[in-house]
Amino acid sequence: MRQKSSIPEKSRGERRKRPPGRPRSEQARVAILRTALKLLGEHGFSNLTIEDVAARARVGKATVYRWWPNKAALITDAFAGSATRKLHFPDTGSVHTDMRQQMRQVIKVFRSRRGRILAAILAAGQSDSGLIAAFRERFMKPRRQEAYATLRRGILRGELSKNLDMDLILDSLYGPIYMRFLIRHQKLTPAFVDHLCELVLGGAQPSGKIRARRSK
Repeated sequence: MRQKSSIPEKSRGERRKRPPGRPRSEQARVAILRTALKLLGEHGFSNLTIEDVAARARVGKATVYRWWPNKAALITDAFAGSATRKLHFPDTGSVHTDMRQQMRQVIKVFRSRRGRILAAILAAGQSDSGLIAAFRERFMKPRRQEAYATLRRGILRGELSKNLDMDLILDSLYGPIYMRFLIRHQKLTPAFVDHLCELVLGGAQPSGKIRARRSK
């Protein structure tokens, strides 16, 4: 006669539960992203391959392609994932403060080791349209959407003109940062960011506020 297990069904179910910690797939994903950044720093974008990333991360090539269609998307996501947390826009109640604080974080990232990764992405993107398109879509666009929301709050509070061209304002704020980062003719400093914000956002105030400031 066959004996029944003495282990209650509930206990057997508990034994089959996944051990605590991140699922294996998430661990693999993080390993792939970290490996991609390391290999980019070692070999540059043109010499980096999905095969090399998979081998170094100890996953199959199909695992990499499950999340990313090509190496441009992978590299961009790897950079974005390493920097995004530091680049969120605050909501302090002042558009000048919000933009200034976020832009100061931008130059911190640019001046860190992540800046070398970004420089490699931008350099390779000049001859690889897929890479620069991935950078715009996966890194720039989410930051841009947050910036739009910040500017809209400033408009609603009456700090900025209602007919503001938000794209022109953002290009005027961040364009000089990218220029100093790439050309290196001047240093990226908090004082530079503060002056830039004052110059650009000051000119974007409602006309009545601009006249009041000039009359002082």
